[in-house]
Amino acid sequence: MLFTTETVFRGHPDKVCDQISDAILDACLKQDPSSRVACETMGGKGKIFITGEITTKAKVNYQEIAKRVLRDVGYNDNYEFIINLSKQSEDIALGTNDKIGGAGDQGIMFGYATNETKEMLDLPLVLCQKLAIEYDNHQQVQSFLKPDGKCQITMEYENNIPKRIHTLVFSHQHTKEYNKEESYILNNIINKICGKYIDKDTKILINPTGNFIIGGFEGDSGLTGRKIIVDTYGGFGRHGGGAFSGKDGTKVDRSAAYMLRHIAKQIIKNNYADKIEIQISYAIGIKEPISININTFNTNKIPIEDIYTYINTYDLTPKGIINYLNLSKPIFEQTARYGHFVDDKFLQRKPSLLKK
Repeated sequence: MLFTTETVFRGHPDKVCDQISDAILDACLKQDPSSRVACETMGGKGKIFITGEITTKAKVNYQEIAKRVLRDVGYNDNYEFIINLSKQSEDIALGTNDKIGGAGDQGIMFGYATNETKEMLDLPLVLCQKLAIEYDNHQQVQSFLKPDGKCQITMEYENNIPKRIHTLVFSHQHTKEYNKEESYILNNIINKICGKYIDKDTKILINPTGNFIIGGFEGDSGLTGRKIIVDTYGGFGRHGGGAFSGKDGTKVDRSAAYMLRHIAKQIIKNNYADKIEIQISYAIGIKEPISININTFNTNKIPIEDIYTYINTYDLTPKGIINYLNLSKPIFEQTARYGHFVDDKFLQRKPSLLKK
């Protein structure tokens, strides 16, 4: 069986927009932890457009935050910035205020984990994420490497176990003067991260068109929330459809997905199952979930009913999730770089808040 997954680099236009939106969220939360933020960023052809709904007591210079993110990624900040923000709808606030504590929207969310790797993600996705991180490390010190890019791995499975890389596609931006990047990328990045799974028959395609000089917002447009599969499980686990970046914790699109990922990992750590996917649903303004469903892919080691019982020991109200995962802290920009579940050490859990 062949299965393909991908990720994008930190300098991909969509990822840059994610980072700007989350940097704005962090700036609001740093000054006002009760901020309500739903921020969208779009960039392209010399312009950066920031819109959405923000209700906060914080004093935030949105343009300067966007410029700082662009410089951090490796781009210049010479753009025209258009800021078009309003406050959160009072209709939504009726159900999400501190007294009611309801969900900020209706919707479905998924959490997923597997024991295939120590990261509790599927191996091809882990390799793609590591390639992206390694490329960014090199790009920051090698002038011929530029920020934009993406990579894709097709893994060959045998009896549901990953055996070898069938095809690896690595597309990255570079300077006009540098045309020998294949050997550099192959020797210093691809072989370092994926060498164990590469054999003589593996197809490795580096910049298949031959050139990738024009990149970033000059080569493509970018938009917050357009890489939702990259942000989660690379196609191995399902996604509810709602994006993460730019949203505070009252938006269950983000907070519930974070919580379900955490719970799924605990189920794997406790050896209750080898693989699990959890679905949850909410109604806007209602604090308790509408439904919970789990799928262990027939790998559960304890009865399904006991896994449901375990999940229900967690407070799955928006307020409960925010408190348990400390989602009122300015911790989000880092999540937008390579995928939100690459590393969740930024989440500072409070076990004492579990249901009794």
